Amino acid sequence: MNATRALPIAAIVYAARGAADGPMADFACSLRERGRKVCGLIQEQTRDGPGGARRMMLTDLESGERFDISQKLGAGSGPGCVDPGVLAAASAALRRALAPDTDLVMVSRFGELEAAGGGFAAEMLELMGEGVPLLTAVGDKYLESWRCFTDGAGAELPANLESLEAWFESLEK
Repeated sequence: MNATRALPIAAIVYAARGAADGPMADFACSLRERGRKVCGLIQEQTRDGPGGARRMMLTDLESGERFDISQKLGAGSGPGCVDPGVLAAASAALRRALAPDTDLVMVSRFGELEAAGGGFAAEMLELMGEGVPLLTAVGDKYLESWRCFTDGAGAELPANLESLEAWFESLEK
């Protein structure tokens, strides 16, 4: 009898904004310290000074380049306004990750844009189609969309380093 191997797709499922950011960054660091090639984009929230506007920053894990994806729409604009031009520039990190020696690609979020077929959706589908291990973060609000996007094939993980390590180790068996 043949054992079914899990697809190399996982999402950290979170309820609180930013809850997946620290574990993703720590996991990337842990893997890289062990000589693994980890590519992609991780996200962090910053502020423009004390009490300033919230900014969403992406960091390219290979080059270290940072992208401020927060669109500056002025007073009265809501949070979560993503600059599509900057997002497109950041997506180059995901396209470069298709290299055959890549051990894991991290994609900062599967959110509103990806659920609607935009954002990093095309790059994620290409990575999945090539069988490249992929880890992202999905808020509760978009979990059903994620399940549809992956046809239910993606593992759903809590936001802690132990779960991420166990999932990655299971891919190597």
